[in-house]
Amino acid sequence: MNTRFLAVSAVSLILLGSCGHRLKDGDYTLTVLSTNDVHSTWFDSTYTGGDIKKSLFAMNYYIDSVRTADGFDNVLLVDAGDCLQGDNAAYYYNYVDTVTPHLFPRLIEYMRYDAIAMGNHDIETGHPVYDRVQEGLIHAGSPFMAANAIRNDNGKSYFPAYRMVVKAGLRIAVLGYNNANIKAWLSEELWSGMHFESIASRIQEDVDYVRQREKPDVVVAAMHSACGQGDGTILEAEALDAFNRVKGVDWLICGHDHRPYVETRDTTALLNSGSHSRFVAHGKMHLTVSGGKVVKKSFETDLIPVDAAKADPVMREHFRGDFEAVRAFTLQEVGELKTDLRTRDAYAGMSDYVNLIHTLCLSQAPAELSIAAPLTYNGTVKAGTLVFNDLFTIYPFENQLYVITMTGEEIVRYLEASYDRWINTISSPSEHVLKIEPRDNPRNQQKGWSFIHPSYNFDSAAGLNYTVDVTKPRGGRVAVQSMADGSAFEPARTYNVAITSYRASGGGNLLDEIGIDTDRIDERVVARYPEIRNILYDYLKEKGSIDPAVVGDPKIIGSWRFVPERIAAPAVRSDLTLLFGSSSK
Repeated sequence: MNTRFLAVSAVSLILLGSCGHRLKDGDYTLTVLSTNDVHSTWFDSTYTGGDIKKSLFAMNYYIDSVRTADGFDNVLLVDAGDCLQGDNAAYYYNYVDTVTPHLFPRLIEYMRYDAIAMGNHDIETGHPVYDRVQEGLIHAGSPFMAANAIRNDNGKSYFPAYRMVVKAGLRIAVLGYNNANIKAWLSEELWSGMHFESIASRIQEDVDYVRQREKPDVVVAAMHSACGQGDGTILEAEALDAFNRVKGVDWLICGHDHRPYVETRDTTALLNSGSHSRFVAHGKMHLTVSGGKVVKKSFETDLIPVDAAKADPVMREHFRGDFEAVRAFTLQEVGELKTDLRTRDAYAGMSDYVNLIHTLCLSQAPAELSIAAPLTYNGTVKAGTLVFNDLFTIYPFENQLYVITMTGEEIVRYLEASYDRWINTISSPSEHVLKIEPRDNPRNQQKGWSFIHPSYNFDSAAGLNYTVDVTKPRGGRVAVQSMADGSAFEPARTYNVAITSYRASGGGNLLDEIGIDTDRIDERVVARYPEIRNILYDYLKEKGSIDPAVVGDPKIIGSWRFVPERIAAPAVRSDLTLLFGSSSK
């Protein structure tokens, strides 16, 4: 007996009676709509002007249209997680206004979601936020689900594992799962009291249990896990693993990789709407019942592009007060920016953008060195008066700052690993020095050419003077000349290194790749600080401005560059033009 499910079901779920359930003979059609990785794109405004963006308001336009066409009672609406992070609105209700009932459960209740799986970025908000949000979701009738988030004290699910709903005359079981690789990105205090099991290792047992206990007509598995390769090798990408092997699941709804994707097979279908309210994933399931049994089953799947201009005006007006509160917070002035910050500049070498991040990190004692990457793929903040909204472009995530110990030798090997994801070994400026390839990238909507590896793993170091030789292979590229102040850099010495909580927890696998066990990172942590965006805010309140001459002070952050310049510089310019157009020159 699956006791993990039994306790959660009895306490947290309203289960529908299954005794004597028998479908009447005939044809049934169930419409399934799914969303995922919305990342709090709740409002259709950019807050700073008349521009509009894709949003839950616009998604609701399509959802209501489908419900009108197919009948409300015939449409199942499910979300696959990462709801509480990404936009100013979530930040405001997560951390600023903690008295007003959180906006997200009210949106879910308004849109009448049937089920919601939890995502890693929902866990990233921490217990005070997601526990509070869960109370609101329970009241709204659709709590966060995560069957694989297991309590450490009693082995039961921390969140509801599944819920039962009736749509199109069918009893539907919806199981929810969070990403199994959370400990690789988030510090343990954010998910204290629980651990996360592999979805692939347990989903068949869960499905069998629910089918035996509830006798559902349809089973849906909503998981915040990427599609992956389907070969069982990637813990954070288990959707295709489940799709290929699990029996008894009719619909598999996934996310995390921001990849719009649908697939249909004889007995099951997969939906992934992508991210940031760009698509609604849409499907239909046709069933024929004879003698009380399903004798025929077929699927249709597609992706509905969301038009930002078609936002639900009634919904917009309903939540206008919330929008105005977020907008007022977002537009508060926080300081001055004395030069444009372009995140794309970071791919070519030192940049004002990454210099700023390094300066913030090095300002926190006892940091001697800093390791940081560009976290916005292609963002720009214009010089002038900064408002709080700009801080989300500069630093979009709620990463905390850690200071950990690393030897000089480990730091060099770490940089070698980072640059190996970033650049190729070349011998002439006509070759691709950046690791790019001619393919569209659905994750960031990049068209034409894309980086092979995620650019948020392109770490550079500050507090050092060093070069990166593009003509040499990994292991011989990074040459450290000295510390930023001119003193000797010693490979055998231990240094205090500022690094994000994401990286310290194993994100990007860079630390693990060089032999640092991130499961034991606490043995190396010498200091922990709040979210880096908050450090940026405090810096602006103290200094009043971001000045490239200050954040780029070589006596503090040092310097690094690609060499030899006659090969590296033109090759980088050429690759950036492929990625971003002629404006990158």
